[in-house]
Amino acid sequence: MRPLILICLIFGLIFIFASCSYKQDHVLLEQRISPADTSRQTNAANISNYRIRPQDVLQITNIQNSKNIVDLNAGIVSAPVTAAATQSGEFYTVEEDGTVALTGLGRIPVAGLTRVAARTYIEDLYHKGPLKNPLLELKIMSLKVTILGEIRTQGNILLTKDKTTLIEIIGQAGGLTEKADEKTIKIIHADQQYPKTDIINLSSIKSINDPRTILQNNDIIVIAQNKRAVRADRLQDFTTMAQPALLIFNTALILFTLIHR
Repeated sequence: MRPLILICLIFGLIFIFASCSYKQDHVLLEQRISPADTSRQTNAANISNYRIRPQDVLQITNIQNSKNIVDLNAGIVSAPVTAAATQSGEFYTVEEDGTVALTGLGRIPVAGLTRVAARTYIEDLYHKGPLKNPLLELKIMSLKVTILGEIRTQGNILLTKDKTTLIEIIGQAGGLTEKADEKTIKIIHADQQYPKTDIINLSSIKSINDPRTILQNNDIIVIAQNKRAVRADRLQDFTTMAQPALLIFNTALILFTLIHR
């Protein structure tokens, strides 16, 4: 009887360990939100309302015809004069004092401005000085979201346009895997004073116009496994852990048979 009791204990421990491993795999960034936490949230600001900060990287492109750019040889500006350069733009880092150094203008304050306000401000300054009828495009190249879980490509993705949606980011990351649970996608707004989590159901047609799917800087998107994938992984884990136990069981059974012949 003792070998049988030992075998039962072994199987019991294996089952407990398998259950624990299943639970640990699904606690990433879990959060329970109380009504009090929800009441403290304000309407989330999207990228169009984002205000420039020190260390942000700006891309400024003059999309006017290069003939309207002041000649470099005049020594006034260093704006690109070729069509290719005009399309690519130039990159500028906002300093700790909130200023950015622009050729022909010197250091100008941009911290605290929205993208559109900064573009308009810089256009006006260039219009008064070195450029004729400037038409600028300004992008904030340091804004990003992080996507994790059941997605083809995990990692950071830049937010280069206003009102980028969850569906657009999933498309840029290559789409969901076959194990993804599209009904419980988490968007964690980590850049807010009181971080919160929105649960999005992409299987619903209503999610297309859901304002919660408009992403913000430093959002974290977590895509969990669906129930079928979870069951399959749990079964696979249990099978993997049970194989040594089955070997022990067969060995014990052989020994028990030999001893009691």
